Amino acid sequence: MRELINCFKDDNPLIQKRLKEVSVEEGLEIATELFQILNERKDGIGLAANQVGIDAQVAVLNVREPIILINPKIIGKTNEIPYYEGCLSFPKKGCHTKRYETIEVITAQEESSLIFSGIDTNESSDDKALRTLEAVCVQHEIDHLNGMRILDRQVDTTIRVEKKIGRNNLVTIKRGDAVKVLKYKKAEKLMKEGWVLK
Repeated sequence: MRELINCFKDDNPLIQKRLKEVSVEEGLEIATELFQILNERKDGIGLAANQVGIDAQVAVLNVREPIILINPKIIGKTNEIPYYEGCLSFPKKGCHTKRYETIEVITAQEESSLIFSGIDTNESSDDKALRTLEAVCVQHEIDHLNGMRILDRQVDTTIRVEKKIGRNNLVTIKRGDAVKVLKYKKAEKLMKEGWVLK
């Protein structure tokens, strides 16, 4: 059985490559192997073919129930949400991303589209969280099939607060090689003459 490729330790040339489409029959065979690997590991909820070195548009997930995605495409998406996710290919490295709470997906093996949504359907909050997780996982696995990693989706969540400077606060100002430390109220006059806050 194939093994998951840890991208921190080993090279995986498929991880940033759009994978080739496959027949439903071939996709189902690959999906069976992916489920075996996922079930044996017990530390993930989704797995894409390229994570184990297979060049095929096939992924599996098991959040609420087992799902197979063969040649999937997202054809609709609504309600962008922030999400914190991890990836088996990048162990112990989670990151903040933006995903969609509801997506519509078509696959090679299904005649109609599939809807994955975390939007409240009068069910418990636990079910809403699982449904949202499932929608995010589908997007994550489809990203893998298109050569996208969570690191490519990472968003900066740093909150920047502009520091307020009071009239009597000490500041450092600079002009050329000259540097001065003085109270802001005195520095204001010098800043009009070309000095800048350091």
